[in-house]
Amino acid sequence: MSNIPETGRTSRVTIRLVILQILVVSLLLTLGGRLWYLQIRNGQEYDQKAANNHIQQVVTPAVRGSILDDRGVPLADNQTRLVVSASRTDLLKQRDDGLAVLTRLAGVLGLTPKEVTDKVRLCDAKTPKPCWNGSPYQPIPITDEATTQQALQIMERREDFPGVTAEPTAVRRYPGPSKANTAQVLGYLSPVTDAELTASEKTEAPLQRSDQIGRSGLESVYDAQLRGKAGVTRYEVDNLGRVIGKAGDTPAQPGANLVTSIDSKVQALTEKELAQAMADARKTYDSITHQNYKADSGAAVVLDNNTGQVIAMASAPTYDPNEWVGGISAKDYKALNETESNYPLLNRATQGQSAPGSTFKVVSTSAAVNAGYDINGGYPCTSSMTIGNQVFKNFENESFGDISLGRALEVSCDTVFYGIAYDQWQKDGGTDPKHPKDWFYKTAHQFGLGAKTGIDLPGEVTGRVPDRQWKQSYYDAMKDYWCKLKKTSKKNDLATAIARENCTDGYVLRAGDSVNYAIGQGDTLVTPIQMARIYAALANGGTLYQPTIGKAVVSADGKTVTPIKPKVAGKLPDSKSTLKYINKATAGVVTDGTANWKFAGWPQDKITLHAKTGTAEVSGKQTTSWLTTYTKDYTIVMTISQAGTGSGASGTAVRRIYEAMYGIEKDGPKIDASKGIMPKPVAALPKISGDGVVVPASDTTLTPSQHGTPGDPGPVLAALTPTRTEKLLQGRKSWS
Repeated sequence: MSNIPETGRTSRVTIRLVILQILVVSLLLTLGGRLWYLQIRNGQEYDQKAANNHIQQVVTPAVRGSILDDRGVPLADNQTRLVVSASRTDLLKQRDDGLAVLTRLAGVLGLTPKEVTDKVRLCDAKTPKPCWNGSPYQPIPITDEATTQQALQIMERREDFPGVTAEPTAVRRYPGPSKANTAQVLGYLSPVTDAELTASEKTEAPLQRSDQIGRSGLESVYDAQLRGKAGVTRYEVDNLGRVIGKAGDTPAQPGANLVTSIDSKVQALTEKELAQAMADARKTYDSITHQNYKADSGAAVVLDNNTGQVIAMASAPTYDPNEWVGGISAKDYKALNETESNYPLLNRATQGQSAPGSTFKVVSTSAAVNAGYDINGGYPCTSSMTIGNQVFKNFENESFGDISLGRALEVSCDTVFYGIAYDQWQKDGGTDPKHPKDWFYKTAHQFGLGAKTGIDLPGEVTGRVPDRQWKQSYYDAMKDYWCKLKKTSKKNDLATAIARENCTDGYVLRAGDSVNYAIGQGDTLVTPIQMARIYAALANGGTLYQPTIGKAVVSADGKTVTPIKPKVAGKLPDSKSTLKYINKATAGVVTDGTANWKFAGWPQDKITLHAKTGTAEVSGKQTTSWLTTYTKDYTIVMTISQAGTGSGASGTAVRRIYEAMYGIEKDGPKIDASKGIMPKPVAALPKISGDGVVVPASDTTLTPSQHGTPGDPGPVLAALTPTRTEKLLQGRKSWS
């Protein structure tokens, strides 16, 4: 007989059925758990998301705050422009999706139909620009350069342009008061990126896709204060995306205004004189390279000695910051980043670094005194000095006999500092040091070199103090390259010779390193803002301030003022007597030293001027010009790449700036302070009234150029008062 049950099931079939039942039950439990999670556990969250699917937002950008100079004159503000926009929601309600309307609009604006239709299409991975990357429910700007006549045609023929509006809108502009460009200081704006949008979602002030944010300069550092908060209008839409009602409105909050320490008149003058100095240098013959100087870039800084506030900061080559308004073209952006243009986006006052030349000798003087060398001792100023088999020459082989450190500063004698640095190197153990004091390197760090000053501008560089630590780090990074070049290269050029020498002991601080360093040569790098801070500290008694440009943040209504107070960053490692000695020597540079030929006739008895010249040698290039100067009030530093000597290239330009600031006659001793642009630093802040009107710090009323005219509101009030254009758009009755 068969052992098969009457049911026909075998034990194997039964096991399979049980397993199948278990799987079915497991799937049902999983599905039930997921339904519970979605409907019960997180039901409220998904209800909210479902509700939000029927709510769409339209963002109204906030009016960006102005950037003002120390007297209240705008360096960056907002210009009222006529912006023509189109609503996709309204266009899509039409049979042809608005094509006829956009074609008529193109005719009014003087554009092609394709140019207009491209602007209203939505961006995606397959759609090239131009396209719209904002909300599809937001009015899409077609142009921000519409004329009054074009706007009137659109507004008076509304039946021909459904969904199209022409409205006055605040657009960023850089007016350049007193012809002050200030490009690298101000920076520029550009649209927010997807990454920035995501990163800001959990912040107190999340970014909107329509936002423009600061990418450089003050626009970047103070972006959060200047930007304000965008307004949001919420609309209810049906499942087809059609607007059926309004769900709420949050008005935009205008950004705060930034008052700076920049004086637009001094800024304009500094830019002008730097440009003139570079132009004059290009007309000057270089006897070493047997061609005119190239003078390819430069920077100038005017600093308030007693606060560290920047009065002016110029960088060349420069550019027009208005190129970024409304979006920069690919052609213009490329031009700003090409080698041929020499990178005008760089702020060479904070990002340009070079050897300081003899302007570094005030650091070396302090180092020598702190190391125990007699400040009044007699040091041989010979035409040259030989160390090993290398000859180190004085500038133009000059010789002054035995002189003091002060006189060495006045005539900028290299061999005096060579001798002291070499002697100290030997005391430190030479190439086999045990416990080196390293006074020259230690003092440079105490002067703030090799580190950022902390100025409120982005991208500042540190410069370089080539001490033992740096030598070791550089050797570790370059050893393999040097040793490979030593083995493979058969050349006898300078690069190969250096590689052969450095492969074995490139970490060693040699005598040549130390003596070159003492006169601001070798591997030493500084920035103009670092040198300006050092010389300002010499002027004020030894205080190193953290340089600042922002002076105060003032709310749009003027009711809340947040001062940006000066910050002390350190002290020079000098006694009062040493500072007094160096100040006397730097004054001697003007009256009886290397700058005398440029400052003859200066009223030294009334406004004592101090200076130090520098001519830095750069391998493969013409010499870099440095001139560092100060009075009791201000420090002015100017440097020009490939322009020759410090006083020769920059002396006249720096003198012209001082003359204008103090009211001194050109190349003469007479002073009329009433004619001076800035005989004293401005301490007071400009006032901003409740309706946004800016009253300059030095006046109680607005000047015509600041207040504007009935047809032109002027730079201060452009975004604050109704313009004639706005009145036109309100109707012809209000116009008449």
